[in-house]
Amino acid sequence: MPITKKPFWILGLIGILLIIAAPVVVFWPEERSSGNDPADFIPEHAVHVSHADIVQGPLETPQDVTRACLECHPEAASQVMQTSHWTWESREFTVPGRDEPVTIGKANQINNFCISAQGNQKSCMSCHTGYGWQEGQAYDYSIQENVDCLICHADINTYAKSNYGNPVEGVDLLAAARSVRAPTRENCGTCHFNGGGGNNVKHGDLSETLYYPDKEIDVHMGGNDFLCTDCHWTENHQILGRLVVDNYQIEPDEQVSCANCHNETPHNDERINSHVQSVACQTCHVPAYALDEPTKTNWDWSTAGLNIPEDHYTYLKIKGAFIYEQEVQPTYLWFNGNLDYRYLLGDIIDPSQPTLINDPAGDISDPNAKIFPFKLHISKQPYDTGYNHLLAPITSGENGYWTTFDWDLAFYLAEPVTGLPYSGRYGFTTTYMYWPSTHMVQPAEKALQCDACHGDSGRMDWEELGYPGDPIEWGGRFQP
Repeated sequence: MPITKKPFWILGLIGILLIIAAPVVVFWPEERSSGNDPADFIPEHAVHVSHADIVQGPLETPQDVTRACLECHPEAASQVMQTSHWTWESREFTVPGRDEPVTIGKANQINNFCISAQGNQKSCMSCHTGYGWQEGQAYDYSIQENVDCLICHADINTYAKSNYGNPVEGVDLLAAARSVRAPTRENCGTCHFNGGGGNNVKHGDLSETLYYPDKEIDVHMGGNDFLCTDCHWTENHQILGRLVVDNYQIEPDEQVSCANCHNETPHNDERINSHVQSVACQTCHVPAYALDEPTKTNWDWSTAGLNIPEDHYTYLKIKGAFIYEQEVQPTYLWFNGNLDYRYLLGDIIDPSQPTLINDPAGDISDPNAKIFPFKLHISKQPYDTGYNHLLAPITSGENGYWTTFDWDLAFYLAEPVTGLPYSGRYGFTTTYMYWPSTHMVQPAEKALQCDACHGDSGRMDWEELGYPGDPIEWGGRFQP
């Protein structure tokens, strides 16, 4: 049979295609490894492009900075405006007892720390990703030029925010804009480490020590030099991880999980691996919170306004009495990542017993729940004795409580802001909030050992968790 010769142009075409394909193959995005090495899952950090010669002045206002950013990043502001860093609200949820879907967040809800961001726009908005808040006026969330790019991207040595979300007076906006780069621990920590009014006040596992920790404080940041974004993966400004206290239900793919990097059987000892179905990683590897700096565990608003000696850790006239603690053993609850209940504005309370601002969902019969460590914050805060709902006072600004020390006036001023009626009668009631302890992961040698939970002196209240007794004697929850 005669051999058919292929035209030379076909060989040339093949050669051209190979030349084109080679860089495509080299730079094709790699899928996350399915191996057992957690390092395989750490995002690659983008190469920083210096903006020192890119950004041109003058930049007279912070809005000028944003407009300059949008020239090269036209989608950035609209992306930020879809996130809870901008809206300060969750997505809409259908909640039992409510006819209409509701949102939850700092923009519209009550907590048991500063009570309400609505009542203190002057200070609270210094951590909002926007400019131009005004006292007593609704914020316009639709203005792209008010998106603050610098709070997440500028070198903190060149930029800081102040009252009503605006830059500190006198800041060099051009220098700040030229310093921008990918977010660092300092950018995230400026707000998240100081939530609730000071260093480590709110969470207990997020403090300024995490700027430059050693591995004894946090094995990820100190031992492996992690950035926040190494766990909180980010795409189009959507940052993985949602705060459970400002949500009702959170989809698993929106949560940061140890299993994002570690497999389900990470230990060499199968006896330990058998715990993974019922015990969260954090339970053993975050054996205490407030390791380096004390955290607030109790806040009594009923004592505010007294003329007694002041101290940051015990009493402030504008806020009342506090209890701070260090190296605190967590409270343990079953937790499936969602809430059974979140207090909404106007919910009726029973002042004779503690009100749960948030109630973590899960119990021993829930296959998706694990025993999880929490910081419990207890507060005594104001409520309306006529309507039996919690109250959110106006604290800052003209005629706010911090100026007049007049609770009645503070509650009347809040009526048009919160939409809550005030009967003219108030008292104080106890509330609980639970904050998951998930940062400051300890080195393996500091993880809880068997006798920390089992035995007569173990830290677990097994009966409270739904077991008949210590499961080392009575068996696990899924045993017949």
